[in-house]
Amino acid sequence: MKLGLGLELYRAKTVEVPLDLVLLAERLGFHSVWTAEAYGADALSPLAFLAAHTEQIKLGTAVVQLSARTPAATAMQAMTIDHLAGGGRVIIGLGVSGPQIVEGWYGQPWESPHRRLRDYVAIMRKILVRDEPVVHNGEELSLPYTGPGSIGEGKPLKSILHPAGHVEIWIAAGGPMNTALAAEVADGWLPMGYGPDGWSLHHTNLERGWRRRGGRPHDFDLMGNLTIEVTDDVQAAIDRRKPLTGMYVGGMGSENNNFHRDAMARRGFPEAAARIQELWLAGRTDEAIAAVPDDYIDAGALFGPVSRIRERWEEVVPAGLTGVILRTEDDEALEIAADLTGSRDRTVDTTEE
Repeated sequence: MKLGLGLELYRAKTVEVPLDLVLLAERLGFHSVWTAEAYGADALSPLAFLAAHTEQIKLGTAVVQLSARTPAATAMQAMTIDHLAGGGRVIIGLGVSGPQIVEGWYGQPWESPHRRLRDYVAIMRKILVRDEPVVHNGEELSLPYTGPGSIGEGKPLKSILHPAGHVEIWIAAGGPMNTALAAEVADGWLPMGYGPDGWSLHHTNLERGWRRRGGRPHDFDLMGNLTIEVTDDVQAAIDRRKPLTGMYVGGMGSENNNFHRDAMARRGFPEAAARIQELWLAGRTDEAIAAVPDDYIDAGALFGPVSRIRERWEEVVPAGLTGVILRTEDDEALEIAADLTGSRDRTVDTTEE
């Protein structure tokens, strides 16, 4: 079981990278550290900072948003950061976001995010392998560009910068089409709404994608999220998570397109998800937050004293995952997870004797 550390910089009003926490994760043998973006701090700049302060932990995005950059721009940034990190350490997790952000923040059309995601990954692959000048004729994205406004002078180009190592591309998804696409074209999958029965819900879509690529690669990863907090007051820990959950399920998306609402429904709470969204969109935000079920929060998290966290680890971490991304700011929580998974024993000592 691989361990990742998820940073919440994208929700903050200022950018303060918890470097000591990241360095502790690296010493404990964590596989990766992950950043994200919404419509505030971007996901890639903090990874460049971390590349200068770490030695071996992988640097991932969960996620960068498709509409924020062209695939070429994302590939350029990924290769640049990977050079700064020494090579072979960058993971680009891609997500489509939602129409409110895509059209409201980035000014891009929603259209077909599934087709765009396929083209995006294909173009990034061609840039990163650097075999030849990039040509791609896709349903949503093409290089060189020949669409409206083109003057017809685009030229296929090959990256000046050579890759320092393999840059992994993962896809964040919860719906059947993009989950299958992740299995087909990506190096890993970041699931949305992967609860205790996640494998039974999603394995058919994953296996459909793996069949298209000729089988599951031996190193294909599935990493879910896990909130963890050492505390003597479990109910207070649950209550602290309800406002954010209520906001995401109720208002992070439109009435018709809300992936967080759908993720809650997939995890066995469809009535609660619908009710939370109804209340939130009606402006009754306090009631929407109160409608978040305790069981939903607790089932996907580890709250409590050390003994409760240890006892519930196997129950809470779903089958089928190859790793979990911990959402915590607690040193002790990292230590506990490292002990439970044996990651500390896998630590590679990079110091010079």
